[in-house]
Amino acid sequence: MTSDASSLPGSAPSAAASPLVSAAALAALVAGARPPVLLDVRWQLGGPDQRPAYEAGHLPGAVFVDLDRELAGPVGDGARGRHPLPDPAEFGAVMRRAGVRAGGEVIVYDGGLGWAAARAWWLLRWTGHPAVRVLDGGLPAWTAAGGALTTGLPTPQEGDFRPNPGALPVLDADGAAALARTGLLLDARAGERYRGEVEPIDRVGGHIPGAVSAPTTENLDAGGAFLAADALRDRFTGLGAGADTEVGVYCGSGVSGAQQVLALEAAGFRAALYPGSWSAWSADPARPVATGPTP
Repeated sequence: MTSDASSLPGSAPSAAASPLVSAAALAALVAGARPPVLLDVRWQLGGPDQRPAYEAGHLPGAVFVDLDRELAGPVGDGARGRHPLPDPAEFGAVMRRAGVRAGGEVIVYDGGLGWAAARAWWLLRWTGHPAVRVLDGGLPAWTAAGGALTTGLPTPQEGDFRPNPGALPVLDADGAAALARTGLLLDARAGERYRGEVEPIDRVGGHIPGAVSAPTTENLDAGGAFLAADALRDRFTGLGAGADTEVGVYCGSGVSGAQQVLALEAAGFRAALYPGSWSAWSADPARPVATGPTP
């Protein structure tokens, strides 16, 4: 099921309200009278803790947020996937410690690809924060534009943000299965995992029957920035998105899928996220599995 009944197929902010911000625009915001809160969400799937990389150099004033420990809840028995949604109250406490205010802008960045940054963006938007954007191209775009890095650790003033979940649509397993039949369900993983040729992490390879392959790498250009809104719109329209089409996204564990939701938002499409994604779906032996290149 979709847990947000207020969402409408194809409804999303206009291009003027893009969820992305360029390095040049961010530099101007940082130098302004009311600079945004900056969150550094560098993360590597199965890789080392990125806190040392943050301490070695980050955007001035940026606060490090750990995806595995602060943007996800306990895994438990695996039924909710590898990166379950965090408890909203605990997530709110993390955001307040980082200085997030209900009426202040937040800019999130990671080390590239936009997966982790989009996870933070999605959680903040889902819990009701109205002014969150992702640095297009991440830290590499900032340094390429001549942006400075610092090793100083900030001491932000406590924020006042209080989460109110439900502002973005969410799918559970039954809702994802239904949407694959009645709307458009996009699989954000690499094509070989969708086809079931390899599965390095989860119990079984393949995809949700009816889902369409849409790897997140195809949302980016050769330099790691998101494609222009028109190009993203063409991509998703070609995959079946439209003004009257309900769209949903899943990935391995709800992280890279958030990047797909972000790209869809930039293209003008509102999409639901299945947070449990393939890690939750494949953990249930009763769920059907499709393989091969077609839905």
